[in-house]
Amino acid sequence: MSAQVPSFQLNDGTKIPAVGMGTAGIRIRQVQRASPVARSYIDPVPLGNEKEVGQAINASRIPREEIYVTTKLPNDAHDRVRESFEESLQNLQCGYVDLYLMHWPFAVITDSSGQSRTLRPDEHPTFIDTWKEMEKLLDTGKVKTIGVSNFSVKTLTELLPHCTVIPATNQVELHPCLPQAELKVFCEEKGILLTAYTPLGAHLRAGRSKVLLEHETVGDIAKSLSITPAQVLLSWSVQRGIIVVPKSEDNQRMQDNIKLVHLSEEAVERINKIHEEPEMHRSLLKYHSPEGGAFGWSYEDFGWNMVTGGIIPSK
Repeated sequence: MSAQVPSFQLNDGTKIPAVGMGTAGIRIRQVQRASPVARSYIDPVPLGNEKEVGQAINASRIPREEIYVTTKLPNDAHDRVRESFEESLQNLQCGYVDLYLMHWPFAVITDSSGQSRTLRPDEHPTFIDTWKEMEKLLDTGKVKTIGVSNFSVKTLTELLPHCTVIPATNQVELHPCLPQAELKVFCEEKGILLTAYTPLGAHLRAGRSKVLLEHETVGDIAKSLSITPAQVLLSWSVQRGIIVVPKSEDNQRMQDNIKLVHLSEEAVERINKIHEEPEMHRSLLKYHSPEGGAFGWSYEDFGWNMVTGGIIPSK
């Protein structure tokens, strides 16, 4: 594990690097360059670029124990958790997975005619059913830690009473426009670490938003410290105890992203106030449907409170 990258302890006693390398939307040639740079933590796309990530890990000649590998259960595999995990492991060819996440709380099924639909929250398998199957994976010795992604206070509150194993982390959209304060407090009380999959404000291929990277406050702090705006944003999250998995297609930026700095209390407070600016407190991702909700679930189903298309945590 790289000495440059700090680590956090998870609720199962294992450690996870505070900074990783997200690979969603990254071109294959960049994935092949990613593992030596982000040798601490790499996060492939389930059944998407897992083969390329596995090839990159093996080609890097870095010892397996020095790379933290996360992958996720696809939405259309909630009814076959064990089989889907084995497919991912076969694609990765890395022996074991350090962290396995339920990608979303909703399940997608395909009927005999080939038509797919998203199950309603009360249809089986529910995310509670799915989690119970994920817990069984720990007995295989092929995955060390399990967690969730895109869960809210509402969905976690529904899940936790049924858990034998508490999720170690919850990977969500999180950045200064959407600091997820309520969710952060709730997860800390339950011993669950948050992971930000959009710590710079947007997916690489979801509009290439410059809302945060070009924000005046972030730029001023970056200039005063002679670092990049991305380093400011990543340092802000990690300093709050949040794991970050930024994405980049630029090799130098990949290297810069794992170099954190300590921000002064004044700098942290300035960044904390960004979401209070008019029109700034919102989701920056593109999956929200025009009629409200996402992927066939309503905002109420997810447990999200929305204002003008943005996720607004309850006061």
